[in-house]
Amino acid sequence: MSPEMRYSGTVSLAALIVLTVLSVSVARGQSASGQSQAQAPANPQSQQDIPDAPSTVQPPAPRLPNATDRPKSDQGGDSSSAGTVQKPDQQKPAPLPPMPPVETVPAGTFPETGTQEPGPKNQINPREDLYKISVTTNFVQIPVMVKDRSNRLVYGLLYTDFDVLENGKPQKLTYFSSDPFELSVAIVLDLGMADSAVQKVNQTYGSLVGAFSPYDEFALYTYSSTVSQVSDFTRRPEKLTAALDQIKLVRGRNNGPPVLGGPLGPQPPMVNGIPVGTSGPPPVITPPKEAHVLNDAILRAALDLNKRDRARRKVILVISDGRERGSRASYKDVLKLLETYGIQVKAVVLDTGALPVYKQVSKIHHIFNQGYADILPKYTNATGGGQVLTELSRNAIEDAYAQITSEARNQYTLGYNPKAIATSSAYRDIEVRVHGHGSDLSIYTKAGYYPTTSVHSGTTGP
Repeated sequence: MSPEMRYSGTVSLAALIVLTVLSVSVARGQSASGQSQAQAPANPQSQQDIPDAPSTVQPPAPRLPNATDRPKSDQGGDSSSAGTVQKPDQQKPAPLPPMPPVETVPAGTFPETGTQEPGPKNQINPREDLYKISVTTNFVQIPVMVKDRSNRLVYGLLYTDFDVLENGKPQKLTYFSSDPFELSVAIVLDLGMADSAVQKVNQTYGSLVGAFSPYDEFALYTYSSTVSQVSDFTRRPEKLTAALDQIKLVRGRNNGPPVLGGPLGPQPPMVNGIPVGTSGPPPVITPPKEAHVLNDAILRAALDLNKRDRARRKVILVISDGRERGSRASYKDVLKLLETYGIQVKAVVLDTGALPVYKQVSKIHHIFNQGYADILPKYTNATGGGQVLTELSRNAIEDAYAQITSEARNQYTLGYNPKAIATSSAYRDIEVRVHGHGSDLSIYTKAGYYPTTSVHSGTTGP
């Protein structure tokens, strides 16, 4: 082996030994450092003495005391020993007061209170007073129609031109209007008239529909021996026209007096005035008593009108011969309902009811067992509907429709609060005067009214 190769091997061996010694020394140093860190005592007191940086989200939590902060008395030693820090004892929260006893009552009942009216305990529906409020009406509204000597409407009057008296006492007006009102009209058509009168009315249906404005609403009723509602309230003229077209197929009663004798009469064949197959005097034949329920028809229309909007003027338009017979409702009861609800009755009288002689005789007694014929004028006068229009021709009937709707829509409307509100519902007379015009004017308004008590649904509370 040459000297150069021996020298190179010696250097390599020396370098390997040096690297081995260095790696062992480094390993021992890391081991010793780890042991010193593991054996170093923790100093929690010094860590707690350094406060944390204030938080912008929530305040710093209070530092909780540890075992070294508690007095030695708590640890079983002397509380006066040196080196201990005394801290005030934390105050314990006061105990809550006991829960008062809860008394219950059976479902659907309520306990008797000092404000309860005398009566049995545990009444049903304890919250009924929260849903119904009774209010005595203390505002009176009066439609007034004023005409001159030529039977024309008088316009341009002011509230200072009117005086209103209730039971003879002057009242102070709190409301006045001369604006036209939207109408709710119940058309009551008599199909018990003579067939000639019924067919004449059938030819005027176009004018009847055209008498209403686009803002009015109307319903159709018919009656003879019974009452029927043909159409409900609507503002669509085509619906009223369709209902009237159906009535055109209905025939009225036979014209003239009933047939009691002759070959067309109801009696059996007779020989020498004696019925065939019988003996004795001939039977006495009387005409049947036909019902003509005018009162019931007005009552039915009034009950339905009362459900309509109170902002509308409510009118019953009767097209009839004016006869009344066999109604279950009396005139007195129906009139009270009309005056309570503030409904006007207007009428067009046809057939025999339009004859002057017939009207005069009918005031005295029944005519031919056909019933009274003076009911409609009483209704119109008492409710402020004006005069009854007695018409015989087709043109006169068509003009009557337009006149009635115009008068109903264009009336003065007065309102007042009575000075003395009585708790009773006794009838009260109303008198309206237009001063400064003498006797040149005719005033049509309701004769009086009945105070009402209205019940409103809802809940009471702040």
